[in-house]
Amino acid sequence: GLIKRLLDENDPVSQKLIEKAVFYIVPNMNVDGSIHGNLRVNSLGINYNREWNEPSLEKSPEVYHIRNIMDKVGVDMCLDIHGDEELPYNFISRNEGIPKYTKRLEDLEQAFIDSWLRVSPDFQYGIGYPKSEPGKANMTVCSKHLGQRFDCLSLTVEMPFKDNSTMPNPQYGWSPERSMHFGKSVLNSVLDVVDLLR
Repeated sequence: GLIKRLLDENDPVSQKLIEKAVFYIVPNMNVDGSIHGNLRVNSLGINYNREWNEPSLEKSPEVYHIRNIMDKVGVDMCLDIHGDEELPYNFISRNEGIPKYTKRLEDLEQAFIDSWLRVSPDFQYGIGYPKSEPGKANMTVCSKHLGQRFDCLSLTVEMPFKDNSTMPNPQYGWSPERSMHFGKSVLNSVLDVVDLLR
């Protein structure tokens, strides 16, 4: 949904965003893992979301190459989008535990969250992963590592596997169609904060 909307030349939100920002989108970071039916690991059993601190060509080539490209072009905002097998909600994991966490990053996160709460009834902020203590974030995780590395707004977005308890649908649960609508909605919130990014 996000990509389709971003490419819609008749969508004013997308067109305004394209005027203001350059998007780099990786639709599937773990292609060989997906082919093998793995939820979290590649064909070697490596969890790419624990490789960002020290990626290697041997174990995590996608992370290795993408991080190198990020170092060349820079990152002002990153959304690392996942599915969570246990929590039946759409939610965000923030970066309060990274060593370089500042009031600026906290305010950016809150502005983005407040916007998405207004834009999408499928989003909630209250139930999610436990907060990290200051300086105690797992820096091998994509959003934490990139938030620290680039001093940028960098968040993990989690979607449910079965249904969204905020707005349950007993007939279909959380479906590909609902995921697409949710993906579309995030662009409104990106537009709301884009001028606050560096």
